[in-house]
Amino acid sequence: MSTSTFINLPIRGGGLEPVQALERSDNAWSTRRGSNVPGDSAEVVERKVKGLLNKLTMERFDSISDQIIDWANKSEKEKDGRTLIQVIRLVFEKATDEVAWSEMYARLCRKMMEQISPAVMDEGIRNTEGQPITGGLLFRKYLLNRCQEDFERGWTDQVKTAAAAAEKAQDDEAAKKSNETAQGGEEVSFSDEYYAAQKSKRRGLGLERIMHECIKKLLSNVDNPGEEKIESICKLFTTVGQSLDTSKARSHMDIYFKRMRDLSESPNIDSRMKYMLLDVFELRSRAWVPRNAVAAPTTLASVHEQRRRRQQPGRRMQPA
Repeated sequence: MSTSTFINLPIRGGGLEPVQALERSDNAWSTRRGSNVPGDSAEVVERKVKGLLNKLTMERFDSISDQIIDWANKSEKEKDGRTLIQVIRLVFEKATDEVAWSEMYARLCRKMMEQISPAVMDEGIRNTEGQPITGGLLFRKYLLNRCQEDFERGWTDQVKTAAAAAEKAQDDEAAKKSNETAQGGEEVSFSDEYYAAQKSKRRGLGLERIMHECIKKLLSNVDNPGEEKIESICKLFTTVGQSLDTSKARSHMDIYFKRMRDLSESPNIDSRMKYMLLDVFELRSRAWVPRNAVAAPTTLASVHEQRRRRQQPGRRMQPA
């Protein structure tokens, strides 16, 4: 062994004894916080991306959004896109909870769709040719799936939560006004039900705005949209069309269906896509009642209720 690897230390008695120098180990323990947690673990992604979303503003949009996309692109090392799915979930939850900033989050989603690495893939999701969907197309697929899942599972829960809390929330509002009058505006504490109802209302409004943004993006090119976009818009309307087709949003829905009508007449799409669009037109004409539900046995009361809904002022029974 080379003498250069030793340090001479004085020893009592006057002699010298060679002592081997300390070397840094590859897995040396460190006092740095979180050093035992892998850099791409789900816990780290959750903490880091949440922190970035809390800092996201229009003034700092470019730098913060670039960092969020960097975290999403860690899915390059994965075969199931789990980190990208996690980042989309965090963005989605933040967007639905902060309705006033929906335009900023829509801008973030568009940038992510354009800049997600083409090396990000999911072997479980394939196109019509049997190839894994990658990059921006995969991001859009994940985002639409998230929207649909939130409507199918979460929307019902939110409505139930809001309905169950409505009476208690009204009592809290009355208590607030009473206390403000009696105590000169002193702060009042509210029940958990009140805050649950308020959060449910915010998320519902945010979710609606996200849906409209998704629809606008999917219908942005009616000349040559691609099968993926047509399938996505048809599935989206089949899932959430009834919830979106309200009197308040009727004018927007009419515009969407006008563009879909133009799309169905385009020579650039095949017959399978045209029939998918026609199915959605027919679904709207039936007040969003599925064909099998119409054919199924029903009560007289249900028949009268469906007729009443069709005769509501402003409801269009034919596709735009």
